[in-house]
Amino acid sequence: MNEELYGPRDRERLVPEPPKRVDAPTRAPFERDRARVVHAAASRRLAAKTQVVGPQSDDFVRNRLTHSLEVAQIARDLARALGCHPDITETAALAHDLGHPPFGHNGEDVLDELAQSCGGFEGNAQTLRILTRLEAKTFRPDGDSVGLNLTRATLDACTKYPWPRPATGGKFGVYADDQPVFEWLRDGAPARRLCVEAQVMDLADDVAYSVHDVEDAVVAGSIDLTWLDDAERRRPVWETVRSWYLPHAADDEFDDALRGMQAQESWPSTSYDGTRRSLAALKNLTSDLIGRFCGSVQTAMVTEFGAQPFVRFDADLMVPRQTLVEIAVLKGVAAHWVMKSDQRREIMGRQRELLAALVEAIADRPERLDRQFAGDYARAGDDAARLRVVIDQVASLTDASAMRWHERLINPGT
Repeated sequence: MNEELYGPRDRERLVPEPPKRVDAPTRAPFERDRARVVHAAASRRLAAKTQVVGPQSDDFVRNRLTHSLEVAQIARDLARALGCHPDITETAALAHDLGHPPFGHNGEDVLDELAQSCGGFEGNAQTLRILTRLEAKTFRPDGDSVGLNLTRATLDACTKYPWPRPATGGKFGVYADDQPVFEWLRDGAPARRLCVEAQVMDLADDVAYSVHDVEDAVVAGSIDLTWLDDAERRRPVWETVRSWYLPHAADDEFDDALRGMQAQESWPSTSYDGTRRSLAALKNLTSDLIGRFCGSVQTAMVTEFGAQPFVRFDADLMVPRQTLVEIAVLKGVAAHWVMKSDQRREIMGRQRELLAALVEAIADRPERLDRQFAGDYARAGDDAARLRVVIDQVASLTDASAMRWHERLINPGT
């Protein structure tokens, strides 16, 4: 497991912890980190948060928790193959979506608009806030929460965007009031560079949702992979891939990527029909695609650097262009036929209205906050800090609890 490649600074925690009882099970620091994320309340809430389609809509479709478990499995296997610590990488994968609010990326967008005066909202920055502040586990002597008190190496692996909010907008990994803990966990790290464990987590996330979102949509009847045999039906899909993921790629490159995946024996030649055999064939396809993508990265790393363990900042992950395009093609297929559908856009509009109304209702009457957030609100020093607490509260809700809160606060008695 290459435990010896990680030094005392990698294992350091914000608040030093005494050794466990001698009769307690002996676990290494990174194993303990993993256990803390698994048992966190924020992890349990992922079971009722949207991945692409709301978890209440279908018994088969993935939610944020099942997605995170699948990302963790892919990340752990790839980490083991590359020689970085599987516990660190798996923990980062388990934690990577903790900061997502109700209704997935749609909820993230509306909360970002509403939180402009306190620094915006970003799911990855919210994940860091949960791990180091909001999740109840460990406190400093002065009474301030440090969240789960994870090790430096694990927190850094959870940091997908290791920089504050850019003035020009875009993804970021830390809010201004969480900057001190961010500087602690990034101490000694190259500016804006992800550790290799974070890069593995990020790739595992891309791989998982590229294949699993398509699988869910095929089972739901929203996508038929044989549609891609028709050049006319592919053209608008490639436009979606270009506008969402690879703006400078040409149709020929997308066609080549599709042909590469279609060359696999498990790629379907007929439509999904709902039988057990058809479902098994679809599962074999997703397994083959995951193996194809991860295998290409492992081969590229060995070719570039030789067979050696990759730890922290020893190297950057090598993802072949062909693999990047194939992943983008699958994501674009799901985006075009699921996320851009008229029905989906109508649902998203209602979700945005609901979250905006919740933020306004709680900001107007902060006594509605849950007790843990009420304490944060009482300690907040200005309007921006108070709004951040309201955003924290709403972001913590699941899809179902957000709807219940809306019914209770906005439409009581209806």
